[in-house]
Amino acid sequence: MLFSLVYAVVGHLLALIVIRGRGEASKDVELVLLRHEVAVLRRQTPRPRLAPADRLIMAAFARHLPGALRQFRIVSPGTLLRWHRELLARKWTYPHKPPTIGRPPTRTTVRSLVLRFAQENPTWGHRRIHGELVNLGHTLSAATVWNILTRAGLDPAPRHSGPTWHEFCRAQAHTMLACDFFHVDTVLLRRIYVLFAIEIGSRRVQLLGATRHPTGDWVTQQARNLLMTLDDTGQHFKFLIRDRDSKFTRPFDDVFTAAGTRVLRTPP
Repeated sequence: MLFSLVYAVVGHLLALIVIRGRGEASKDVELVLLRHEVAVLRRQTPRPRLAPADRLIMAAFARHLPGALRQFRIVSPGTLLRWHRELLARKWTYPHKPPTIGRPPTRTTVRSLVLRFAQENPTWGHRRIHGELVNLGHTLSAATVWNILTRAGLDPAPRHSGPTWHEFCRAQAHTMLACDFFHVDTVLLRRIYVLFAIEIGSRRVQLLGATRHPTGDWVTQQARNLLMTLDDTGQHFKFLIRDRDSKFTRPFDDVFTAAGTRVLRTPP
């Protein structure tokens, strides 16, 4: 199948080379005749079947047609986009694996003890309750205590004083900047990585750059470019939020630290 696909593509490329050497009048006559033949075939077969080689050739050459002509081809622009989505779905769909057996449920006695501690001690958070359970010889994680309290409608982290984390983030949103990558897959399944930054307060996104091979040096240079842009507009951010991607190297952090911006890494 792969050989036939390559053979069809090479054949069409050679045909294009031959056509380029012919006169304009001959090409115009051939186009008129081919359009009429296509119209006749459409009356007989409204939806023809296309082989993989046909799809590849149409997708490759359709972008060179004028916009007005793309609507009148056998394959519409919407069909080309659908082919692209199906191609990506086949590439990134992994074989289904049977579900594995998870951790055993928490014992009823331990669950009741967690709720008792929380009700009798309203100021205790989930970590304090977790510590008391460990001292009593019960082995479980702090996240399990959090889930038990949340499902029971209890606050796993009661506030003693000051604003909540949500209130703090809303108040400081205009001082926060976040950066990350997203990717775009081309029709030939080549992945392009795009680095962007978003201003948390205004939700405004800045595209910093795109490349197929992001490296630490490249990301650091984009950080310098971003700071120069922010300086030109008179903007300054106190915090930069990023994940733990290895492409965010120490020189990347140093660029923002030198400008008075504190780098915050998200939890693993």
